[in-house]
Amino acid sequence: MSEHDRIFPGIALMLGFCVIAPLIDVASKLAAQSVPVGTVTLGRFVVQAALMAPIVLAMGLRWRVTAAAARLLVARAAVSILATYCFVAAVQVMPIADALAIAFVEPFVILLIGRFVMGEEVGPRRLGASVVGFIGALFVIQPSFITFGPVALFPLGTAVSFALYMLLTRALSRHMHPVTMQLHTALVAAVLCLPLLALGTAADLKEVAFALPQGIFWLWVFCVGLAATISHMSMTYALKLAPSSTLAPLHYFEMLTATLFGYVFFDDFPNLLTWIGVAIITGSGLYIIHRERVTAAQARKVRLANAASAAGSVPGP
Repeated sequence: MSEHDRIFPGIALMLGFCVIAPLIDVASKLAAQSVPVGTVTLGRFVVQAALMAPIVLAMGLRWRVTAAAARLLVARAAVSILATYCFVAAVQVMPIADALAIAFVEPFVILLIGRFVMGEEVGPRRLGASVVGFIGALFVIQPSFITFGPVALFPLGTAVSFALYMLLTRALSRHMHPVTMQLHTALVAAVLCLPLLALGTAADLKEVAFALPQGIFWLWVFCVGLAATISHMSMTYALKLAPSSTLAPLHYFEMLTATLFGYVFFDDFPNLLTWIGVAIITGSGLYIIHRERVTAAQARKVRLANAASAAGSVPGP
């Protein structure tokens, strides 16, 4: 396919991610009504590993990883566990749309980590937009904190963890195929979960304990892993087909599908403050995407100008 032809399948896959990803939250909320949050988290990774293994075999991909990739995999699996646990714990009691709106500060977290930790060049406009985005999150957190208590802060844990997850994914993508990456992350995460759940069970920590699901709850736990696998594979291949600058604005469509599913399955609908917060977060995020496009275009012009200048200065034969 030409570059133009590849963009539309990429957009379709990204929209598919936005439709399927909230089903992770629906299944998690249903499962967590009877199953400890820690067990739901473990189930997500066990199911994901079981589904990805035959895909890796069918594609003939290598299972072995380098030592450098192994270290990154452990870190990626650890932050994935934290992101999953925090969000499942949040939606156990909070409306899905409220929790997702707070977690959507993740792009701002990535920007701030890039600026203050990794020393990347980030202009004042994008930093200002990040501050505005966090203010938008406060519109959602404040009423949720009053209603649900400290659990309303859990989606912030998801945002920070997922920001680190994305940064580690970028680093790991240089070492291994994205499909193998999904499998190994799930396997490592499942292994890391086991001692944590054993300690939680021994200490009688209800939400970090292991307990076998009963009845229909087996299905809900399985659906958490199924939706996670399909949605993340959709995003992975969307990014292979279309530029991230094209796909990034579409991610905010997930807020609409999450609101719809929350209303259909749980009769939850965001209040006015939540909608104001969502509007602020979305507007700030879209502005950051716009500024990154402008910055990238300017950098491209500088590179082309430098290349043309260098070519013009080369003496002839």
